[in-house]
Amino acid sequence: MRAGWSYVGRRALFALITIFVAISLNFVLFRLAPGDRTSALRCQGCTEEFKQQLKADYGLDKSIPEQYLIYLKTTASGDLGRSFVTEKPVTSELWESIRNTVPMILLGTILAIGLGIATGVLAAWRRGTIVDRSSVWGGLLFYSLPTQWLALMLILYLAGPLHLPTSDISDPYLAYTDPSTSAMVVDRLKHMILPAATIGLVLFGEYTLVVRSSMLEALGEDYILTARAKGLSNWQIVRRHALRNSLLPIVTLIFLSLGFILGGTILIETVFNYPGVGLEIYQSVGDRDYPVLQAAFLILTISVIVMNFLADLLYFKLDPRVTE
Repeated sequence: MRAGWSYVGRRALFALITIFVAISLNFVLFRLAPGDRTSALRCQGCTEEFKQQLKADYGLDKSIPEQYLIYLKTTASGDLGRSFVTEKPVTSELWESIRNTVPMILLGTILAIGLGIATGVLAAWRRGTIVDRSSVWGGLLFYSLPTQWLALMLILYLAGPLHLPTSDISDPYLAYTDPSTSAMVVDRLKHMILPAATIGLVLFGEYTLVVRSSMLEALGEDYILTARAKGLSNWQIVRRHALRNSLLPIVTLIFLSLGFILGGTILIETVFNYPGVGLEIYQSVGDRDYPVLQAAFLILTISVIVMNFLADLLYFKLDPRVTE
């Protein structure tokens, strides 16, 4: 028990140190960006006096150490600054985008987990057959396809026949009809299907290959032979022994992909014009809206670190022997 708490404490401390380093790097890298910061404030042609006033308003007239200390203090309090473009708090802008992105990611991930685990288990169990080869080639295909190309193919071949929307997050005409809650939920889900399917298919290939590899390793263990000798059915062997003992790498992959896919939605949300974090980042790059970019990258980094920490905890839960 003491070893377990020690393991959790070490992982938590490592996560906190990593978050602090990420916050510091996030500050430094954006300060190293080329060009005068006032140019990002839409201040071309402004007088020198007005530029100085803008710098003072955004705290850019202070020294770098002072800016860093202020940045640490405001970040710790949840204040991520104001947008150069809208002059609204960055936190409120990103929160709306995150609320749109997270359900789409969860829907796509659930789809990928279900299909990936089922296909990987079947491929491992039917190793060397046409089912196995088809699953491997299918997994490699979806894993290697460019995300934006896959999104465009879904629009080309599925949007029309299935009457699915290809942009935005809701029907703009729905607001004029006083819709019910169920109608709004259905409309949101329809707009989410194609972006979520793109995420699901990309992750499906990766999950299939990892599950197959992990299952093949588990199926070669001695306890599988013992289970066969006891007369257990194929389903019982897979469910009770093989799949359960091959969950560790699968769980790690799922948690890490949840963190990374939040930043990987930039291409998907741009193709579908889906108002999430990815599209917010894309538009902020064009607008040189540094506070939004700085906050978005910080949130993405922390999400990866947190998911990695949760994967470590679940790893320990699944296998208490993991204490290093």
